Amino acid sequence: MRAVVIGAGGGIGAALAAALAEEENDVVRLTRAELDLTDEPTIAAAAARVGKADLVVVATGLLHDAEHGPEKALRDLDPAWLAQQYAVNAIGPALVAKHFLPILPRTGRSVFAALSARVGSISDNRLGGWYGYRASKAALNQMIRTLAIEDKRRNDRGIVVALHPGTVDTRLSKPFQQSGRDLFQPDRAAVQLLDVLDALKPADSGKLFAWDGAEIAP
Repeated sequence: MRAVVIGAGGGIGAALAAALAEEENDVVRLTRAELDLTDEPTIAAAAARVGKADLVVVATGLLHDAEHGPEKALRDLDPAWLAQQYAVNAIGPALVAKHFLPILPRTGRSVFAALSARVGSISDNRLGGWYGYRASKAALNQMIRTLAIEDKRRNDRGIVVALHPGTVDTRLSKPFQQSGRDLFQPDRAAVQLLDVLDALKPADSGKLFAWDGAEIAP
């Protein structure tokens, strides 16, 4: 299998690429140096270089930076920060799909997966806060659903899904890790996610799945 990991410079992305390579797959690792989610020409160029693939995983996400973190209240909303979260968490993966879905097989099993989050589930939102991250991941989940419907016309065996990896010990989650909660090391998280992907069927396309294989309601 030829697998493409976008975000291979991050904790989960690097672990996914390593786990796929360990299973003797042909792995293409794309970091931000080769593909910038906020720059469509770099996405198109990367897809053209890759040429063909059986599995594409978008292992990227933005929760905080040096100046911003998740908004705790309405008064914390900042339009530029909201736009940046949408650009990385929703628009970027959609543009990756625009250019990478066409290089997946038109017959037989193919998989396009993007890392999402349980907090993107509208029905599961009981605590509020984290406006930008929640909303941008909810937008990603809707993108995945819509992409899956269209991709089914291209390949009725194709699978397009969103994945919730749980809380993984990476830079993204470091400031928000809580004692008493499950915290996965990246190598374990990668194996769990690949196990979920291996078990998916075409009827699962368009859905959001947690690290343990459980479907998360939108």
